[in-house]
Amino acid sequence: MMAEKCMELVYGGGNIGLMGVIAREVKARGGRVIGVIPEHLNELEIAFTEADTLHVVQDMQTRKRIMFDLSDAFVALPGGLGTLDEILDVVTMAQLGMHEKPVVMLNHEGYWDPFFAVHEHMIDGGFADSITRQLYLTVGQVEEVLPALDGWRPAVDSDR
Repeated sequence: MMAEKCMELVYGGGNIGLMGVIAREVKARGGRVIGVIPEHLNELEIAFTEADTLHVVQDMQTRKRIMFDLSDAFVALPGGLGTLDEILDVVTMAQLGMHEKPVVMLNHEGYWDPFFAVHEHMIDGGFADSITRQLYLTVGQVEEVLPALDGWRPAVDSDR
């Protein structure tokens, strides 16, 4: 879908796991792929070397900064601690008013439900404002991701 819409993929630069599958598919369908990978992961030879551009950076913080700067939107697929770290970073930055880029979480088969429960627990406990629910959109199917990005409207809150 990204290649059909001439959208670039900016991602963590790996050739393994779900991110590797997506990078290979975008590239195979004629899309542009930009990877950003830390040196230590590149040295383990897990980089997607067929990326149109592969930035090899010093560390994870630099990786996240470059990915943020190159991206117009963020999509969290089911993933591990790195995915959780990255999505929390961009959601927190949105909460602080540092960006108004779309953030979409693909909640395939309820994968992100525990995250949403923790977020609700924070709101219920008074540690997060209810407006923070509007910092990201959730969709259940892959086909809903791009329409969600198109329909994005940033949360409005003068107290962020």
